[in-house]
Amino acid sequence: MSTPAADFTIRPARDGDLADLIELYHHLNHDPDPEPALAGERFAAILAQPGMTVLIGFANGRAAATVTLIVVPNLTRKGAPYALIENVVTHADHRKRGYAGALIRTAVDQAWNDGCYKVMLLTGSTDPATLRFYEGCGFLQNKTGFQIRRA
Repeated sequence: MSTPAADFTIRPARDGDLADLIELYHHLNHDPDPEPALAGERFAAILAQPGMTVLIGFANGRAAATVTLIVVPNLTRKGAPYALIENVVTHADHRKRGYAGALIRTAVDQAWNDGCYKVMLLTGSTDPATLRFYEGCGFLQNKTGFQIRRA
């Protein structure tokens, strides 16, 4: 896994980052954008949600990659929380530079600092390179995931 250049910085999302995130999400899937008012409402809710952090990586001041970390309170494992990583995406112009790996390492470190006993990540990708990437970040493909999507 490559190490990002010195001009790459990571920070939590904040007011003013919505347009950058919407642009990055265009590189994740081809869903239509939410209406601007709804996007603003959802983004405000995300920023206010305890345990939820959207991390953004900037290369030369431009949003280049992002991940979302969700820390979930828990009553098992002696009350230790667990974490989920979602919406991992790197802008197509910035791929293969170590940005997503750096963001994932930052998210996992934050989860450990928050006392989480595990971090989970699901991917819809079956691309062997993507699976190797997540394994290279320390994830094991040793559980079976299920989901139900709304029709």
